[in-house]
Amino acid sequence: MRLYSIEGNTQKLDGGAMFGNCPRALWSRWCPPDDLNRIPLACRAMLVVEDSGRVVLFEAGIGAFFEPKLRERYGVQEREHVLISSLAARGVSPQDVDVIVLSHLHFDHAGGVLEPYADGAPPSLAFPKARFVVGEEAWQRALAPHARDRASFIPALPALLEASAGLERVCGERSEVLGDGYTMHRSDGHTPGLMLTQVATPRGPVTFMGDLIPGTPWVHLPITMGYDRYPELLIDEKQRYLSLALEQSHWLFYTHDAHVAASRVERDDRGRFRAAEPLTEISWAPA
Repeated sequence: MRLYSIEGNTQKLDGGAMFGNCPRALWSRWCPPDDLNRIPLACRAMLVVEDSGRVVLFEAGIGAFFEPKLRERYGVQEREHVLISSLAARGVSPQDVDVIVLSHLHFDHAGGVLEPYADGAPPSLAFPKARFVVGEEAWQRALAPHARDRASFIPALPALLEASAGLERVCGERSEVLGDGYTMHRSDGHTPGLMLTQVATPRGPVTFMGDLIPGTPWVHLPITMGYDRYPELLIDEKQRYLSLALEQSHWLFYTHDAHVAASRVERDDRGRFRAAEPLTEISWAPA
């Protein structure tokens, strides 16, 4: 298979919100903020082109679906749909994408499946032939969100996904649509039913970490986001997965890290987890 990191629209969000109860004096050394206290964030997707030619996209970032006022509120930096341009640079058009896997349905992970905002036009899917894969619990959360995270969802999206070329709501570790070579890990700390997909590759397992570990600073075990629903549970989940990744030499793929697309993990001389062998991008193809 071929595997690539694909850049999407970028954001600037409040650093305090992204680092929860971590002091500014600490997180600002990892992610220097601007004058508005915002830090730069990627909305990176992962592209897999299988030997069969099937094209699988892991998430779609925030995209360009927001109206101008909301685009400014959420710090989206570009008006155009950057993901579409990044895919085109790899020779992939929206019509070529066969499957899109969504870890959950928050707008900064699923908004990119929509066409860019056009005044007066209703939301519509940008990938006309794609089948969609989402976890059952994450799907139910999008249908009935809590007041705390209702603003994180796109009300029109579930109906559009149901009317798409196909929708699979996954229960358990396997997806019928994806088949062999893909394993789903469940996480509930950020949002109930977050689905992290592990991909078997010739270079070792690669797991799309979603919002369990959005970037290298969050590999440090105590660091959580203010957006996480259950921070203590999330830390326990990170502990289990990072231990597994260290034991089995997994690659972690980061959607929100502004500079690092993927890394392995190691322990420092104090036994703390940290990113190792960071990659600014992935472009893996058979020799």
